[in-house]
Amino acid sequence: MKFRLHTFLATIALLAGSVSTLALNGDEQFLAARDAFRAGDKARLERVAPTVQGHELEAYVDYWRLQLDLKNADPAAIHAFLSGNEGSYVAERLRSDWLRQLAKNQQWTVFDAEYPRLAQPEQDLVCHALQSRRAQSDAKVHEDALLLWFSLLEPPEACYPVLEALIVDKRVLADSVWGRIRRQFEAGKIPAAIYSMNYLPASQTPDKKTAQTLADSPLAWLNRLPDDFASSRQQRELAALAIHRLARNDPRQAADQLTRIAASLKANEKSWAWSQIGWQAAQRHMPEALEWYKQAGDAPLSDETAQWKVRAALRAQDWGLVRSTIEKMSPALAAQPTWTYWLGRAYRAGGRVDEANALFLRIAGSPDFYGNLANDELGRPTTPPPKAAPPSAQELAQATAIPGVQRAQAFYRLNMRGEGSKEWAWALRNMNDRELLASSELAVRAGMYDRAIAAADRTRNEHDYSLRYLAPYSEQVRPAARNQAIDDAWVYGLMRQESRFVTTARSHVGASGLMQLMPATARWVANKLGLRDFRVNDTDTNVLLGTTYMRLVLESLDNHPVLASAAYNAGPGRARRWRTDQALEGAIYAETIPFTETRDYVKKVMSNSVYYAALFDGKPQTLKHRLGVIPARTGAEPKGEELP
Repeated sequence: MKFRLHTFLATIALLAGSVSTLALNGDEQFLAARDAFRAGDKARLERVAPTVQGHELEAYVDYWRLQLDLKNADPAAIHAFLSGNEGSYVAERLRSDWLRQLAKNQQWTVFDAEYPRLAQPEQDLVCHALQSRRAQSDAKVHEDALLLWFSLLEPPEACYPVLEALIVDKRVLADSVWGRIRRQFEAGKIPAAIYSMNYLPASQTPDKKTAQTLADSPLAWLNRLPDDFASSRQQRELAALAIHRLARNDPRQAADQLTRIAASLKANEKSWAWSQIGWQAAQRHMPEALEWYKQAGDAPLSDETAQWKVRAALRAQDWGLVRSTIEKMSPALAAQPTWTYWLGRAYRAGGRVDEANALFLRIAGSPDFYGNLANDELGRPTTPPPKAAPPSAQELAQATAIPGVQRAQAFYRLNMRGEGSKEWAWALRNMNDRELLASSELAVRAGMYDRAIAAADRTRNEHDYSLRYLAPYSEQVRPAARNQAIDDAWVYGLMRQESRFVTTARSHVGASGLMQLMPATARWVANKLGLRDFRVNDTDTNVLLGTTYMRLVLESLDNHPVLASAAYNAGPGRARRWRTDQALEGAIYAETIPFTETRDYVKKVMSNSVYYAALFDGKPQTLKHRLGVIPARTGAEPKGEELP
C-alpha cells in the first residue's frame, strides 16, 4: 500500500510537471530545455524536448541531448543529426565535440573520415588531425607541425604531443627552442615559455624556479649573475630574457644593465636584447629608442619589434629608416595596408613618386583608415560607392527563409545575443551580395543594428553604405550633437565603434549603452549637468551624457577630434602624454599610440566619421583633413578639474 501511494504521488507530480511544461509557449519551452542542459539534468531535458518540436531552435535541443552524454552516444544518432543539419552552425559544433571525443579515444579512422567535413576547425582539432597523421606515419606531418612551432606561442593541450614529436625526432634543435622562448617572452606568454624550456638539451634546461624568478624579479636576478656566466649558454640566454623583462618597466635601467654585461653575450643574444629595449622605449616615445634599435644592428626583428621601429622612425620623421625597416619586414607583414601606406609615404619623401603611387593604388578604395589615406595621397577624396538596388520582396523572403537567419533572430528575441551573433556570422559566410543586403535589411527591421552592419560590411561588389554606416536614433543623436556644437559624423563614427548601436551593450570593464560610458564617467558628467537620478542605459540619457563628455574632452584637447577620440578610449591624460614637443601629423599620432586597442579604435572612429560625413553632407571627404596636425605638447597642465 505504501509503495502504491508513493507511485501514485510520483505519477501525479510527473503529470503535473508535464501539464505545466505543455502550458509553456515555444520560447519558454526552449529556455526550459536550455536550463535542463545547463544543470546536466538529462531526464528533465528528455521530458521537455518533445515540446520544442517545430521551434526555430529545435536543433539545439537535439544537440544538447547528444552532447550531455557524448562519450556513450550512438554513432548512428550522431550521424543522423549531422546529416539532418548539415551545413549549420550547430552541426559544426556537434561535429567538433565528437571529433574531440574520437581523438581522446584515439579512434583515428573514424576521426579522419569526419574531420574533412569541418568547415572551420579550431586549433586543437588541427593538432588532433596532425596527431592522427603522425600515428599513421605520414611523412609530411613534420612540415605542417613546424609551421605551428614558429607561430603557435600558447598552444592548446592537443598540440603538445605534436610539438614534442619535433623534439624527439630532432626536427627542432636548441637554437629553435631558444627562438621560440624569446617570442613567447615578447608576447607575454611566460608560463608557456617556461614550459618550452623543457624542450632544451639537459645541459641548457633551467629549473622552473629559476625561470620564474627571472620573470618576476629580473633586476635582482641580473645582479646575482656569476662572473663566469658567459661560459654557459643557459645563463647568457636567461640574462637576455631578464633584460627583456626589465625593459618592460624601465628601458633605461635595462640599457644600463645590458651595457654592463654586453661583453659576455654572443652577438645574436646582445642584438636581440637591444631590440627589446628599443621596442619598449619606442612604445613610451622615448628619444633614445632609435639609438637602442641601432645597437641591435641588422639582426632580424620580430614582427612586433619591427613595427615599433617604424613607428619610432615616423615620430622622428626619419623617412629613410621608415623605408629600410619596412623593406626588411617579412613579406606578409610588409603587405599589410598599414605598412604599404607608410612605405609609399617613405618613397614619396625620397622622390620615388611613381613607386609610391603604385603602393597607394594597391590599397586605395578600401573602406578603412589606410584605404582612405591612400585615396587622399592619390587626390581621390573618399566617397561611398554607388548605392545598390534595395532588396526586392522576393529577396527578403528568401533571406527570411534561411535557417541560420531564423535561428539568429530567435536567439536575439530570447536575449541570447552571444549565440545569436555566432549563428548570424555562420549564416553570412557563403552569402552573395544580394543575400547580404537582404539580410542586413531584415536585421535593421528587427532592430539588430550590429548584425545589420556585420552583413553590409561583407559585400564585395554591390554596396549600400547607408546600411554599412547605419545612423539610428537620429532623433536623439543629431540634436544632442548640435546642442554640444560637435560634429554629428564624429559622434556616429565613435558610437559605431563603441557599441554598434546596441543600447544594452556592456563591456567587460562595465562600460554601458550606446556610447559605452564607464560608471564613474557617467556620474561625473551627470553631476556637471545637475542630473541626480538617471539610468545610464536609457537611450536619451546615454546620448546626452556621452555627447556632453565628448564636447568637454574636445575642449580640453585643443578641439582636436583625434586627441579627443584617443581620450574617450584611454583617458585625457594619456592622450596628452602621447603628443610630442613638435607639431605632429595626425596620421602619425594615430599610428604611434602605444595601446593596441586605442590605436585601432582611433583609426576606426576617424575612418567611420569620413563615411558618415560623406553620407550626411553628400560630398567627398578627405581623412587627412580630418586628422589634421596635432599641436605640440606645451607642458602646461590643464586648469581646473581633471576630466575622468
